[in-house]
Amino acid sequence: MFSVSFSIKFKYNMLLQYQNKKPESEILATTKARLRTVSGKALKNKLIHGDNLPILKSLISDYNLAGKIDLIYIDPPFATNGHFKIGKDRANTISNSENDQIAYSDTLLGDSFLEFLRERLILLRQLMSDQGSIYLHIDYKIGHYVKLIMDEVFGIKNFKNDITRIKCNPKNFQRKAYGNTKDMILFYSKSENAVWNDPKIPFSEEDAERLFKKTDKNGRKYTTIPLHAPGETANGNTGREWHGVKPPKGRHWRSDPAILEKLDEQGLIEWSVSGVPRKKIFIDERDGKKMQDIWEFKDPQYPSYPTEKNINLLKFIVGASSNEDDLVLDCFCGSGTTLAAAQELNRNWIGIDKSEHAIKVAKKRLLAMPANLFSKVDFEFLKEITDTEERVDAYTTRTFVTVQNLYKQNYAKKNLSH
Repeated sequence: MFSVSFSIKFKYNMLLQYQNKKPESEILATTKARLRTVSGKALKNKLIHGDNLPILKSLISDYNLAGKIDLIYIDPPFATNGHFKIGKDRANTISNSENDQIAYSDTLLGDSFLEFLRERLILLRQLMSDQGSIYLHIDYKIGHYVKLIMDEVFGIKNFKNDITRIKCNPKNFQRKAYGNTKDMILFYSKSENAVWNDPKIPFSEEDAERLFKKTDKNGRKYTTIPLHAPGETANGNTGREWHGVKPPKGRHWRSDPAILEKLDEQGLIEWSVSGVPRKKIFIDERDGKKMQDIWEFKDPQYPSYPTEKNINLLKFIVGASSNEDDLVLDCFCGSGTTLAAAQELNRNWIGIDKSEHAIKVAKKRLLAMPANLFSKVDFEFLKEITDTEERVDAYTTRTFVTVQNLYKQNYAKKNLSH
Protein backbone atom coordinates (compact mmCIF):
# COMPACT_ATOMS: atom_id res chain seq x y z
CA MET A 1 0.00 0.00 0.00
CA PHE A 2 1.84 3.12 1.21
CA SER A 3 3.95 4.27 4.13
CA VAL A 4 5.08 7.58 5.57
CA SER A 5 8.73 8.58 5.66
CA PHE A 6 10.16 11.67 7.32
CA SER A 7 12.88 13.91 5.95
CA ILE A 8 14.30 16.67 8.16
CA LYS A 9 16.28 19.49 6.59
CA PHE A 10 16.15 23.00 8.06
CA LYS A 11 12.34 22.80 8.28
CA TYR A 12 10.51 19.52 8.73
CA ASN A 13 9.02 17.90 5.67
CA MET A 14 6.86 14.78 5.57
CA LEU A 15 6.73 12.64 2.47
CA LEU A 16 4.28 9.88 1.70
CA GLN A 17 6.11 7.00 0.02
CA TYR A 18 4.34 4.41 -2.08
CA GLN A 19 4.93 2.17 -5.09
CA ASN A 20 5.18 3.72 -8.56
CA LYS A 21 5.56 7.27 -7.25
CA LYS A 22 6.91 9.26 -10.20
CA PRO A 23 9.66 11.86 -10.10
CA GLU A 24 8.21 15.36 -10.37
CA SER A 25 10.24 15.95 -13.54
CA GLU A 26 8.42 13.08 -15.25
CA ILE A 27 5.03 14.54 -14.33
CA LEU A 28 6.02 17.99 -15.59
CA ALA A 29 6.93 16.32 -18.91
CA THR A 30 3.39 14.90 -19.32
CA THR A 31 2.28 14.69 -22.94
CA LYS A 32 -0.14 17.48 -23.72
CA ALA A 33 -3.63 16.94 -25.07
CA ARG A 34 -4.73 17.78 -28.60
CA LEU A 35 -7.79 20.01 -28.33
CA ARG A 36 -10.38 20.92 -30.92
CA THR A 37 -12.65 23.96 -30.61
CA VAL A 38 -16.28 22.98 -31.10
CA SER A 39 -17.74 26.47 -30.55
CA GLY A 40 -16.83 29.91 -29.24
CA LYS A 41 -13.25 29.96 -30.50
CA ALA A 42 -10.74 32.04 -28.46
CA LEU A 43 -13.19 33.12 -25.74
CA LYS A 44 -11.58 33.42 -22.30
CA ASN A 45 -14.07 31.20 -20.47
CA LYS A 46 -13.59 27.57 -21.48
CA LEU A 47 -15.43 24.28 -20.97
CA ILE A 48 -13.25 21.33 -22.00
CA HIS A 49 -14.28 17.69 -22.44
CA GLY A 50 -11.46 15.23 -21.87
CA ASP A 51 -8.81 13.83 -19.54
CA ASN A 52 -7.71 16.65 -17.27
CA LEU A 53 -4.05 15.59 -16.90
CA PRO A 54 -2.95 16.14 -20.53
CA ILE A 55 -5.38 19.06 -20.79
CA LEU A 56 -3.71 20.81 -17.85
CA LYS A 57 -0.42 20.34 -19.67
CA SER A 58 -1.97 21.91 -22.77
CA LEU A 59 -3.14 24.92 -20.76
CA ILE A 60 0.49 25.37 -19.69
CA SER A 61 2.13 24.71 -23.06
CA ASP A 62 -0.37 25.86 -25.69
CA TYR A 63 -2.51 28.43 -23.89
CA ASN A 64 0.26 30.20 -21.95
CA LEU A 65 -1.66 29.94 -18.67
CA ALA A 66 1.25 29.02 -16.37
CA GLY A 67 1.09 31.39 -13.40
CA LYS A 68 -2.28 32.81 -14.57
CA ILE A 69 -4.88 30.88 -12.53
CA ASP A 70 -5.96 32.81 -9.42
CA LEU A 71 -8.24 30.25 -7.78
CA ILE A 72 -8.66 26.49 -8.08
CA TYR A 73 -11.46 24.44 -6.58
CA ILE A 74 -11.54 20.71 -7.23
CA ASP A 75 -13.83 17.94 -6.04
CA PRO A 76 -11.98 14.86 -7.33
CA PRO A 77 -13.03 11.23 -6.88
CA PHE A 78 -12.91 10.07 -3.25
CA ALA A 79 -11.45 6.57 -3.78
CA THR A 80 -14.85 4.99 -2.99
CA ASN A 81 -14.53 2.08 -5.45
CA GLY A 82 -18.01 2.83 -6.73
CA HIS A 83 -19.95 3.88 -9.81
CA PHE A 84 -22.05 7.06 -9.77
CA LYS A 85 -25.14 6.96 -11.94
CA ILE A 86 -27.42 9.45 -13.59
CA GLY A 87 -30.95 8.92 -14.89
CA LYS A 88 -33.40 10.90 -16.95
CA ASP A 89 -35.06 12.52 -13.94
CA ARG A 90 -32.57 11.91 -11.15
CA ALA A 91 -28.92 11.96 -10.21
CA ASN A 92 -28.19 10.31 -6.90
CA THR A 93 -25.43 8.35 -5.21
CA ILE A 94 -27.78 6.16 -3.17
CA SER A 95 -31.04 5.56 -5.04
CA ASN A 96 -30.78 4.53 -8.67
CA SER A 97 -32.56 2.58 -11.33
CA GLU A 98 -31.40 -0.29 -13.55
CA ASN A 99 -31.90 2.01 -16.52
CA ASP A 100 -29.59 4.70 -15.13
CA GLN A 101 -26.29 5.29 -16.89
CA ILE A 102 -22.88 5.56 -15.24
CA ALA A 103 -21.96 9.25 -14.95
CA TYR A 104 -18.45 8.41 -13.76
CA SER A 105 -16.55 5.62 -12.03
CA ASP A 106 -14.47 6.11 -8.90
CA THR A 107 -12.39 2.95 -8.87
CA LEU A 108 -8.82 4.11 -8.23
CA LEU A 109 -7.73 3.10 -4.74
CA GLY A 110 -4.72 3.38 -2.45
CA ASP A 111 -1.42 4.44 -3.98
CA SER A 112 -2.90 4.53 -7.51
CA PHE A 113 -5.44 7.11 -6.37
CA LEU A 114 -2.86 9.20 -4.52
CA GLU A 115 -0.52 9.30 -7.52
CA PHE A 116 -3.46 10.14 -9.83
CA LEU A 117 -4.15 13.14 -7.60
CA ARG A 118 -0.48 14.11 -7.09
CA GLU A 119 0.13 14.28 -10.85
CA ARG A 120 -2.69 16.75 -11.26
CA LEU A 121 -1.75 18.82 -8.22
CA ILE A 122 1.78 19.31 -9.56
CA LEU A 123 0.46 20.66 -12.86
CA LEU A 124 -2.13 22.77 -11.05
CA ARG A 125 0.68 24.34 -9.00
CA GLN A 126 2.37 25.34 -12.27
CA LEU A 127 -0.84 27.03 -13.41
CA MET A 128 -1.46 28.97 -10.18
CA SER A 129 -0.58 32.65 -9.99
CA ASP A 130 1.49 34.02 -7.13
CA GLN A 131 -1.76 35.27 -5.56
CA GLY A 132 -3.51 31.96 -6.17
CA SER A 133 -5.23 29.53 -3.78
CA ILE A 134 -6.49 25.98 -4.10
CA TYR A 135 -9.41 24.31 -2.30
CA LEU A 136 -9.52 20.50 -2.55
CA HIS A 137 -12.77 18.81 -1.49
CA ILE A 138 -12.21 15.25 -0.28
CA ASP A 139 -13.69 12.46 1.82
CA TYR A 140 -12.65 12.02 5.46
CA LYS A 141 -11.47 8.43 4.81
CA ILE A 142 -8.68 9.41 2.39
CA GLY A 143 -8.30 13.11 3.16
CA HIS A 144 -5.48 12.79 5.71
CA TYR A 145 -3.26 11.03 3.18
CA VAL A 146 -4.17 13.69 0.61
CA LYS A 147 -3.03 16.40 3.04
CA LEU A 148 0.46 14.88 3.09
CA ILE A 149 0.50 14.99 -0.72
CA MET A 150 -0.60 18.64 -0.68
CA ASP A 151 2.03 19.49 1.94
CA GLU A 152 4.62 18.01 -0.42
CA VAL A 153 3.35 19.81 -3.52
CA PHE A 154 2.46 23.23 -2.09
CA GLY A 155 4.62 23.33 1.05
CA ILE A 156 3.34 23.00 4.60
CA LYS A 157 3.94 26.73 5.14
CA ASN A 158 1.19 27.42 2.58
CA PHE A 159 -1.40 25.26 4.37
CA LYS A 160 -4.26 27.48 5.52
CA ASN A 161 -7.15 25.34 6.75
CA ASP A 162 -8.63 21.89 7.07
CA ILE A 163 -12.28 22.90 6.71
CA THR A 164 -15.07 20.66 7.97
CA ARG A 165 -18.08 20.82 5.66
CA ILE A 166 -21.44 19.65 7.05
CA LYS A 167 -22.86 17.92 3.98
CA CYS A 168 -26.18 16.42 5.10
CA ASN A 169 -28.62 15.85 7.92
CA PRO A 170 -27.78 13.24 10.58
CA LYS A 171 -28.03 9.64 9.36
CA ASN A 172 -29.29 6.61 11.23
CA PHE A 173 -27.35 3.92 9.37
CA GLN A 174 -26.90 0.71 11.31
CA ARG A 175 -23.14 0.45 11.71
CA LYS A 176 -20.82 0.25 14.69
CA ALA A 177 -19.53 3.80 14.41
CA TYR A 178 -20.67 7.39 14.79
CA GLY A 179 -22.80 8.88 12.06
CA ASN A 180 -20.98 10.78 9.32
CA THR A 181 -22.36 14.17 8.28
CA LYS A 182 -19.13 15.83 7.10
CA ASP A 183 -16.38 15.83 4.55
CA MET A 184 -13.31 18.05 4.35
CA ILE A 185 -11.88 20.85 2.25
CA LEU A 186 -8.10 21.39 2.26
CA PHE A 187 -7.17 25.03 1.64
CA TYR A 188 -3.66 26.03 0.48
CA SER A 189 -2.12 29.10 -1.12
CA LYS A 190 0.68 29.37 -3.68
CA SER A 191 2.51 31.99 -1.63
CA GLU A 192 2.06 34.53 1.15
CA ASN A 193 0.52 36.93 -1.40
CA ALA A 194 -2.76 35.05 -1.89
CA VAL A 195 -5.99 36.98 -2.41
CA TRP A 196 -7.96 37.03 0.85
CA ASN A 197 -11.15 39.04 1.14
CA ASP A 198 -11.76 38.03 4.78
CA PRO A 199 -15.40 37.00 4.30
CA LYS A 200 -17.85 37.63 7.12
CA ILE A 201 -21.18 36.01 7.91
CA PRO A 202 -24.14 37.82 9.53
CA PHE A 203 -24.65 37.71 13.29
CA SER A 204 -27.56 35.49 14.25
CA GLU A 205 -30.14 36.56 16.84
CA GLU A 206 -28.41 34.19 19.26
CA ASP A 207 -25.05 35.87 18.50
CA ALA A 208 -26.57 39.30 19.14
CA GLU A 209 -27.95 38.26 22.53
CA ARG A 210 -24.79 36.41 23.56
CA LEU A 211 -22.09 38.78 22.28
CA PHE A 212 -23.77 42.21 22.50
CA LYS A 213 -25.52 42.09 25.84
CA LYS A 214 -25.65 45.83 26.54
CA THR A 215 -28.02 48.46 25.13
CA ASP A 216 -27.40 52.23 25.11
CA LYS A 217 -30.02 54.96 25.63
CA ASN A 218 -30.82 54.91 21.90
CA GLY A 219 -31.57 51.19 21.89
CA ARG A 220 -28.31 50.21 20.13
CA LYS A 221 -26.84 46.88 21.20
CA TYR A 222 -23.14 46.87 22.06
CA THR A 223 -20.34 45.15 23.91
CA THR A 224 -17.03 46.46 25.26
CA ILE A 225 -13.41 45.46 24.73
CA PRO A 226 -10.22 46.34 26.64
CA LEU A 227 -8.31 49.46 25.61
CA HIS A 228 -4.96 47.79 26.28
CA ALA A 229 -2.94 45.13 24.46
CA PRO A 230 -0.06 42.80 25.41
CA GLY A 231 3.46 44.23 25.69
CA GLU A 232 4.89 47.23 27.49
CA THR A 233 5.96 50.45 25.75
CA ALA A 234 9.21 51.82 27.18
CA ASN A 235 9.19 55.37 25.79
CA GLY A 236 6.06 55.83 23.66
CA ASN A 237 2.83 57.59 24.60
CA THR A 238 0.89 54.31 24.74
CA GLY A 239 2.63 53.41 28.00
CA ARG A 240 1.74 56.67 29.74
CA GLU A 241 -0.98 57.48 32.20
CA TRP A 242 -4.35 58.58 30.82
CA HIS A 243 -7.16 60.03 32.98
CA GLY A 244 -5.17 58.97 36.00
CA VAL A 245 -5.02 55.36 34.80
CA LYS A 246 -1.98 53.47 33.49
CA PRO A 247 -2.20 50.31 31.40
CA PRO A 248 -1.93 47.10 33.46
CA LYS A 249 1.57 45.74 34.03
CA GLY A 250 2.99 44.10 30.91
CA ARG A 251 0.52 45.89 28.60
CA HIS A 252 0.11 49.19 26.69
CA TRP A 253 -2.80 51.30 25.39
CA ARG A 254 -4.00 50.14 21.96
CA SER A 255 -4.13 53.78 20.80
CA ASP A 256 -2.34 57.00 21.65
CA PRO A 257 -4.00 58.73 24.64
CA ALA A 258 -4.92 61.66 22.35
CA ILE A 259 -7.05 59.25 20.28
CA LEU A 260 -8.52 57.73 23.43
CA GLU A 261 -9.50 61.23 24.52
CA LYS A 262 -11.44 61.80 21.27
CA LEU A 263 -13.20 58.45 21.67
CA ASP A 264 -14.17 59.40 25.20
CA GLU A 265 -15.55 62.75 24.01
CA GLN A 266 -17.68 60.87 21.44
CA GLY A 267 -19.14 58.66 24.16
CA LEU A 268 -17.36 55.55 22.86
CA ILE A 269 -15.54 54.79 26.11
CA GLU A 270 -17.38 53.13 28.97
CA TRP A 271 -16.01 53.58 32.49
CA SER A 272 -16.67 50.88 35.06
CA VAL A 273 -17.58 51.64 38.67
CA SER A 274 -13.95 50.95 39.60
CA GLY A 275 -12.69 53.39 36.93
CA VAL A 276 -11.56 50.91 34.25
CA PRO A 277 -12.10 52.23 30.69
CA ARG A 278 -13.31 49.95 27.85
CA LYS A 279 -14.22 50.73 24.25
CA LYS A 280 -17.81 50.31 23.03
CA ILE A 281 -18.38 48.08 19.97
CA PHE A 282 -21.85 48.41 18.40
CA ILE A 283 -23.37 45.47 16.52
CA ASP A 284 -24.81 47.76 13.81
CA GLU A 285 -21.29 48.95 12.93
CA ARG A 286 -19.93 45.46 12.40
CA ASP A 287 -20.09 43.75 8.99
CA GLY A 288 -20.61 40.34 10.53
CA LYS A 289 -18.44 37.76 12.25
CA LYS A 290 -15.40 35.95 10.90
CA MET A 291 -16.14 32.64 9.22
CA GLN A 292 -14.66 29.71 11.15
CA ASP A 293 -13.46 26.34 9.80
CA ILE A 294 -16.74 24.44 10.26
CA TRP A 295 -19.11 25.21 7.37
CA GLU A 296 -22.70 24.10 6.87
CA PHE A 297 -23.40 23.98 3.14
CA LYS A 298 -25.51 20.87 2.65
CA ASP A 299 -25.65 19.12 -0.71
CA PRO A 300 -28.67 19.78 -2.98
CA GLN A 301 -31.58 17.47 -2.22
CA TYR A 302 -32.26 16.89 -5.93
CA PRO A 303 -28.90 17.20 -7.72
CA SER A 304 -28.61 17.37 -11.49
CA TYR A 305 -25.36 15.36 -11.27
CA PRO A 306 -24.21 12.82 -8.64
CA THR A 307 -21.44 15.00 -7.12
CA GLU A 308 -23.19 18.38 -7.38
CA LYS A 309 -22.27 20.76 -4.55
CA ASN A 310 -24.18 23.62 -2.96
CA ILE A 311 -23.88 26.75 -5.13
CA ASN A 312 -23.56 28.89 -2.00
CA LEU A 313 -20.49 26.91 -0.94
CA LEU A 314 -18.77 27.74 -4.22
CA LYS A 315 -19.88 31.37 -4.20
CA PHE A 316 -18.44 31.71 -0.70
CA ILE A 317 -15.06 30.25 -1.79
CA VAL A 318 -14.92 32.28 -5.01
CA GLY A 319 -15.79 35.46 -3.11
CA ALA A 320 -13.22 34.79 -0.39
CA SER A 321 -10.20 33.91 -2.52
CA SER A 322 -10.58 35.78 -5.82
CA ASN A 323 -11.49 39.19 -7.20
CA GLU A 324 -13.59 40.24 -10.18
CA ASP A 325 -11.98 39.34 -13.54
CA ASP A 326 -9.69 36.77 -11.86
CA LEU A 327 -9.39 33.36 -13.52
CA VAL A 328 -10.97 30.38 -11.71
CA LEU A 329 -10.27 26.73 -12.64
CA ASP A 330 -12.10 23.50 -11.80
CA CYS A 331 -10.62 20.47 -13.55
CA PHE A 332 -13.22 18.06 -12.09
CA CYS A 333 -16.07 20.42 -12.89
CA GLY A 334 -18.95 17.90 -12.81
CA SER A 335 -22.26 19.77 -12.96
CA GLY A 336 -20.48 23.12 -13.39
CA THR A 337 -21.27 24.60 -9.95
CA THR A 338 -17.83 26.26 -9.69
CA LEU A 339 -18.22 27.73 -13.16
CA ALA A 340 -21.71 29.03 -12.40
CA ALA A 341 -20.48 30.63 -9.16
CA ALA A 342 -17.55 32.26 -10.96
CA GLN A 343 -19.84 33.52 -13.74
CA GLU A 344 -22.32 34.95 -11.24
CA LEU A 345 -19.52 36.79 -9.38
CA ASN A 346 -17.95 38.20 -12.58
CA ARG A 347 -14.87 35.98 -12.63
CA ASN A 348 -13.42 34.25 -15.68
CA TRP A 349 -13.40 30.47 -15.58
CA ILE A 350 -12.14 27.19 -17.06
CA GLY A 351 -13.89 23.87 -16.44
CA ILE A 352 -12.67 20.39 -17.41
CA ASP A 353 -14.36 17.00 -17.07
CA LYS A 354 -13.93 13.61 -18.66
CA SER A 355 -17.57 12.54 -18.25
CA GLU A 356 -19.82 13.20 -21.22
CA HIS A 357 -22.79 13.34 -18.83
CA ALA A 358 -21.04 15.98 -16.70
CA ILE A 359 -20.28 18.12 -19.75
CA LYS A 360 -23.90 17.94 -20.92
CA VAL A 361 -25.19 19.01 -17.49
CA ALA A 362 -22.61 21.80 -17.16
CA LYS A 363 -23.30 23.16 -20.67
CA LYS A 364 -27.05 23.14 -20.09
CA ARG A 365 -26.62 24.90 -16.75
CA LEU A 366 -24.28 27.60 -18.06
CA LEU A 367 -26.37 28.33 -21.14
CA ALA A 368 -29.47 28.68 -18.95
CA MET A 369 -27.84 31.37 -16.80
CA PRO A 370 -29.26 34.84 -17.46
CA ALA A 371 -26.87 37.43 -18.84
CA ASN A 372 -26.61 40.74 -17.02
CA LEU A 373 -25.18 44.19 -17.70
CA PHE A 374 -21.69 43.07 -16.71
CA SER A 375 -21.58 39.40 -17.56
CA LYS A 376 -22.69 37.50 -20.66
CA VAL A 377 -22.45 33.71 -20.56
CA ASP A 378 -20.08 33.14 -23.46
CA PHE A 379 -17.51 30.36 -23.48
CA GLU A 380 -15.33 28.30 -25.76
CA PHE A 381 -16.26 24.62 -25.82
CA LEU A 382 -13.36 22.31 -26.61
CA LYS A 383 -12.93 18.56 -26.91
CA GLU A 384 -9.83 16.44 -26.48
CA ILE A 385 -8.98 14.66 -29.72
CA THR A 386 -8.52 10.94 -29.06
CA ASP A 387 -6.09 8.76 -31.00
CA THR A 388 -9.02 7.16 -32.85
CA GLU A 389 -10.45 10.55 -33.81
CA GLU A 390 -7.03 11.72 -34.98
CA ARG A 391 -6.68 8.62 -37.20
CA VAL A 392 -10.17 9.22 -38.61
CA ASP A 393 -9.31 12.88 -39.25
CA ALA A 394 -6.06 11.88 -40.96
CA TYR A 395 -7.89 9.30 -43.09
CA THR A 396 -10.59 11.83 -44.02
CA THR A 397 -7.95 14.41 -44.95
CA ARG A 398 -6.02 11.91 -47.09
CA THR A 399 -9.23 10.80 -48.79
CA PHE A 400 -10.22 14.39 -49.50
CA VAL A 401 -6.77 15.19 -50.93
CA THR A 402 -6.86 12.04 -53.10
CA VAL A 403 -10.31 12.88 -54.46
CA GLN A 404 -9.26 16.48 -55.07
CA ASN A 405 -6.15 15.36 -56.97
CA LEU A 406 -8.14 12.92 -59.09
CA TYR A 407 -10.60 15.70 -59.92
CA LYS A 408 -7.74 18.00 -60.97
CA GLN A 409 -6.16 15.28 -63.13
CA ASN A 410 -9.47 14.52 -64.89
CA TYR A 411 -10.12 18.23 -65.37
CA ALA A 412 -6.65 18.66 -66.88
CA LYS A 413 -7.18 15.70 -69.25
CA LYS A 414 -10.49 17.14 -70.48
CA ASN A 415 -8.85 20.46 -71.20
CA LEU A 416 -6.04 18.77 -73.16
CA SER A 417 -8.52 16.78 -75.26
CA HIS A 418 -10.16 20.06 -76.29
